[in-house]
Amino acid sequence: MKKLWAEMFGTFGLVFAGTGAIVINESSNGAITHVGIALTFGLIVLAMIYTFGDISGAHLNPAVTIGFWAARRMEGREVLPYLGSQCVGAMLASGSLRLLFPQSRLLGATMPAGAETQSFVLEVLLTFLLMLTILSVSTGAKEKGITAGIAVGAVIALEAMFAGPICGASMNPVRSLAPALVSLHVEHLWVYIVAPVLGACIAVPACRCVREKECCCAPRATV
Repeated sequence: MKKLWAEMFGTFGLVFAGTGAIVINESSNGAITHVGIALTFGLIVLAMIYTFGDISGAHLNPAVTIGFWAARRMEGREVLPYLGSQCVGAMLASGSLRLLFPQSRLLGATMPAGAETQSFVLEVLLTFLLMLTILSVSTGAKEKGITAGIAVGAVIALEAMFAGPICGASMNPVRSLAPALVSLHVEHLWVYIVAPVLGACIAVPACRCVREKECCCAPRATV
């Protein structure tokens, strides 16, 4: 249960701070800026990894959890409880933002700036690079190396900085699911659920191509 509480609290922090930065940026006429939003996402992930990484791995992301399972670093029986905890944390965060900022229309929901296909491909590639980084700096299903938080947080900030204006740079199904459901804007939600999971799964065989074969084909280990 400690792992599930950690995932819930960590995902709450991610969605509350990250999408909260978007909402506050809109409310303050751009005081935070796009760069500030990207850095907020990277820094909150960094903080949550150092806070909960040794407990649950600080996945904070269903795509990452599924990626660890595909890489045989996680028991299948742990996947659904992790996903449930992440969904609860994200929904609580978006619900809190709705209470604090009732005037916000989207609550930081991700929306394509152009065609859905363009955003879909971008989300696949962004999550692929993120998961490849995570697999390389993690031990088992945990990001607990001393520099793991810096590496993962930096990749998220970087990708949000350059791709955010086009696709939102979600890379995380629950980060998009919660604000979309609470704000009732679900018209493009499928892109941000399917693409990150696909990108994370593609990263697993890519990791095997460049690292020792034990990287992603060892017997499934508990977290």
